[in-house]
Amino acid sequence: MHYESLPSENVPAEMESFLNWYHHSEMPVKNHISGALLKSAIEHLYFESIHPFEDGNGRIGRVLAEFTLSWGLNSYALLSMSKTIEQDKNKYYDQLKFAQRSSDITEWVNYFAEMILNAQKDAKELIHFTLRKAKFFDQYNNQFNERQLKAIRRMLENGNSGFEGGMTAKKYISITKTSKATATRDLNELHERGILVQEGAGRSVRYVLVL
Repeated sequence: MHYESLPSENVPAEMESFLNWYHHSEMPVKNHISGALLKSAIEHLYFESIHPFEDGNGRIGRVLAEFTLSWGLNSYALLSMSKTIEQDKNKYYDQLKFAQRSSDITEWVNYFAEMILNAQKDAKELIHFTLRKAKFFDQYNNQFNERQLKAIRRMLENGNSGFEGGMTAKKYISITKTSKATATRDLNELHERGILVQEGAGRSVRYVLVL
């Protein structure tokens, strides 16, 4: 258990106070980055501390935080808090717990700002990856056999983080259900065309997609 919520009979009054603060607080000033970020950080902490629902408080709290940030910036904030928090969930819960037990939330605000910045960087990298992927398939449209296409799509599934360990003949055989000879021929063909880069040698040879 990460957090024990308020007694249920206190929730309506606390939510009324929360909504009153949310709608009448003077921050953020429109198009003011620091004000938008500060209100978003406080809103998320405030809402999660009330914990009004039996389930889904985290998801709703993140949606509210992203909405608050976007409203304050007067522009849609392209990011995913959920994905970034998931990368170090323990740190998120530790920071949240510490802030809920203290009257000083400076550390929470600093953590929240860093998390938002990382989420934006991740979103930017995802956009660049998606563009490179689209250009890749435009360039090599209808130039792969069915096996090669299946393997390449599998290599792209992990997004910008890449295909862990690179593609090997053994992995290619597992993905495409083909023979070793066919796998070797397909991989060599992709390598010769500059679509795959070979790393290592002998039994440790692996291939990385050029995107």
